[in-house]
Amino acid sequence: MCGRNSLFIDQADLEARFDAEVVADGGYTPRYNIAPGDDLHIITNEAQDEIDVYHWGLIPFWADKPEEGIINARSETADEKRVFERAWESRPCLVPSSGFYEWKSPNGGSKQPYRIYREDDPAFAMAGLWDVWEGDDETISCVTILTTEPNDLMNSIHDRMPVVLPQDAESDWLAADPATRKELCQPYPKDDLDVYEISTRVNNPGNDDPQVIEPLDHEQSGLGEFSSG
Repeated sequence: MCGRNSLFIDQADLEARFDAEVVADGGYTPRYNIAPGDDLHIITNEAQDEIDVYHWGLIPFWADKPEEGIINARSETADEKRVFERAWESRPCLVPSSGFYEWKSPNGGSKQPYRIYREDDPAFAMAGLWDVWEGDDETISCVTILTTEPNDLMNSIHDRMPVVLPQDAESDWLAADPATRKELCQPYPKDDLDVYEISTRVNNPGNDDPQVIEPLDHEQSGLGEFSSG
């Protein structure tokens, strides 16, 4: 799954990386600890030159009142689920990230958080679906992040991972038909993702600062099993 995200690249670099302009109300603020229910900066297929903010949690269109929504969608079955039907058919988006977080319970003990990122790319894109929930007196633009089977790097940490798109597939994801997009929902195929342990400060969404991404121990010992080499 993907239950926590970050995006702290400088705005100018973000806009250059995705060839898009931040248009969100309130602008752009670097975030180190984005939790479900917060806003995610995304790029939709209908405005590929704009970076806007959407509520993280796709709200079922039949919901009478706004709710937190569904933060992740299994890419293997999203096209079969009524809640994702119209989003899967015609509303793909990119969810920029400076790295996401995952937790593992070694030997059934307390959960250890990890940061997964790309060392050679200060922001990459995860595949998402967007929708608009319409109430009697308000509308909420919302988004869910697609997940898939883990790649070799993630396999030792969790049994799911977000669909991380290779950079050369980002425009295809936004422009392709549903069948082609489903083919893109694969475990990340490259070996340029990396991972390290971080402190449990990330567990509290109120901790939203650079300290969150500091390695738990600067020698990163004991992480050999997670090496992508």
